[in-house]
Amino acid sequence: MEDEEAAAVLRTVGRQIKMWREAAGLKQAELGAAIGYGEEMVSSVERARRIPKPDFLDKADEILHAGGKLAAMKADVEQARYPKKVRDLTRLEDDAVELGAYAGLHIHGLLQTPEYAHALYAMRRPAYTEEEIERLVAARMARKAVFEKVPRPLLTFVQEEATLRRPLGGRMVLRRQLEHLLEVTELRHVSIQVMPTDREDHAGLMGPFRVLKLRDGTTLGHSAGQLHDRVISDPKDVQVLDMRYGMIRAQALSPRESRAFIEKVLGEET
Repeated sequence: MEDEEAAAVLRTVGRQIKMWREAAGLKQAELGAAIGYGEEMVSSVERARRIPKPDFLDKADEILHAGGKLAAMKADVEQARYPKKVRDLTRLEDDAVELGAYAGLHIHGLLQTPEYAHALYAMRRPAYTEEEIERLVAARMARKAVFEKVPRPLLTFVQEEATLRRPLGGRMVLRRQLEHLLEVTELRHVSIQVMPTDREDHAGLMGPFRVLKLRDGTTLGHSAGQLHDRVISDPKDVQVLDMRYGMIRAQALSPRESRAFIEKVLGEET
């Protein structure tokens, strides 16, 4: 596992499954046959080498008569399924009352459809396995819970025009992605703006970033690089990002103009 927090959760789950299996007098192959999984999968889960799916835990709980104790671990296991940097970022997003993001290379993660996210992860080099891609896409989609928080946070995004035209995953994937952006613009607490390519002034040429304003009044920045993401907490650096984001929003099309622009691009895709 890539972090000790997730590894500790999986070791605990694995020990519990082994304990209940042995108490029931079943071998790994017998439990696997009863719940529809192979012996190797049961062994890997017990040794914390594989992450059990919710279905695995539900069926194991039923077969081993665990009284809901194994099934109750699904929430913890689901969190462990996601990379640590995703969990850390999700915690910040959950605590945010305002989130602003500038995206210059692709559609921002919180705005992506599953197909678009899959296409992005499939392009990664060195290549991810299909299991890794599935895990990362699920993690990205889970972060969309920020849109449903109550009270609603203010969510603003600035997208480069090029991100609306680059057919990552193919034309059909792009078309569905553009349709999704239009659906999101209908949410009252969300604003999407487009930065046209023909702009002569642009405050975001240092790369994509986001600014998060938390419930306790703290403001943080977040920057994604080639190999590492980092949270920016130094007040002076955060002030620069906050100022820069304000300038980017002022230079971009207004939300109303941006919606019309996205509709225009979508029309060109038909």
